[in-house]
Amino acid sequence: MSRLAEFRAAEKALQEQLAQLESLKNDAGLKKEIEFEEKLQGLMKTYGKSLRDIIAILDPHPGKSALPLSGAPKTRRARVVKVYQNPHTGELIETKGGNHRGLKAWKEQYGAATVDSWLRS
Repeated sequence: MSRLAEFRAAEKALQEQLAQLESLKNDAGLKKEIEFEEKLQGLMKTYGKSLRDIIAILDPHPGKSALPLSGAPKTRRARVVKVYQNPHTGELIETKGGNHRGLKAWKEQYGAATVDSWLRS
């Protein structure tokens, strides 16, 4: 890339960043955040507290927060084993889900509602 092309590209990038900066200056939400930060810094100075002190006050038990982190692995409750007994044949089927081959065959033959009534507690 020639020096002239490099200069023009840098100039164009600068103009885009200036335009973005100007739009941010007019953003009401940003103005409120800046005002909040200034007031918080003033309060911290008044009471001689640091940012760590504020965090310790707001979250006394870090790592044990009530809200789970979005990246944390979620644990599922273990599924309960269900036992179905066919009253016609006396055959038992133990399964944790409804994807059992024999259970599907029974539901096809006798109907899902009938087979669900065969569930032993």
